Amino acid sequence: MRTAVIRSQERTVDGHTAAGVGGEDLRDPGDPRAVAPRDARELSRQFFRRLAELEEGTREYQYARNTLIEMNMSLVRFAAGRFRGRGDDMDDVVQTGMIGLIKAIDRFELSREVEFTSFALPYIVGEIKRFFRDTTWAVHVPRRLQELRVELAKAREELSSRLDREPTVAELATLMNISEQQVIEGQIAANGYNSSSLDAALTGDGPEHGESVLADFIGVEEERLALVEDFHALAPLMAELSDRDREILHMRFVEEATQAEIGERLGCSQMHVSRLIKRIITRLRTGMLGELGCA
Repeated sequence: MRTAVIRSQERTVDGHTAAGVGGEDLRDPGDPRAVAPRDARELSRQFFRRLAELEEGTREYQYARNTLIEMNMSLVRFAAGRFRGRGDDMDDVVQTGMIGLIKAIDRFELSREVEFTSFALPYIVGEIKRFFRDTTWAVHVPRRLQELRVELAKAREELSSRLDREPTVAELATLMNISEQQVIEGQIAANGYNSSSLDAALTGDGPEHGESVLADFIGVEEERLALVEDFHALAPLMAELSDRDREILHMRFVEEATQAEIGERLGCSQMHVSRLIKRIITRLRTGMLGELGCA
């Protein structure tokens, strides 16, 4: 995602720069990313006016849009700074905020009579919050522990830079003024922040690893689960049988009557009962295998 966003923001449009694109008399901002926020406000108004007059998809339109994006990147950095210390890659957070900035630029209208910064920030913050919502906390944990994880991350970062090593539980507890048990509880809860695929390959030198994946070491195979699936698949097939066929199956597999006993009750030979049961079973098996559906 980061590469795609960055590439989409390139200022040059088929070799054209600010001076003389389409003959437009726009003030050349030089490097838009170096424009001070105060100057960016007035320049943004100029480019938004011109953007409204240009046809979407033209080189001039793309130049004006890209310049607006680069001039207002400071808004994204400002919004992303509010989420620092949450343990995520800030580059990813900034790039997510860029998506919100682009949406704001595409939807902003000067007729709103509102500053673009006020209009854009909710879009930027909204995208960042959506990023955290969609990519964090694979397992639900209480809000208290979610907040504790954030504080632990800040304390660990501070102590790591101060001690030049990973801090111990006791050192974290002292800095945060909480018990060691609470630190451990927060560390365990943090395991729910990210999840691993059951197909993830395990690495290690031991012979137990080899070509193994995580799923090989978690849980056991429940053979009876297949019965549940079979019952669900069999139910509609049983419904398609005649009353007589269902009665024969009931006598044979529920009452466990012999074929001779079934023949006596139906008034037919044991050999005929055998053929009937074989025909019914073949029909059900064919349906279960999906070859003839519910025929």
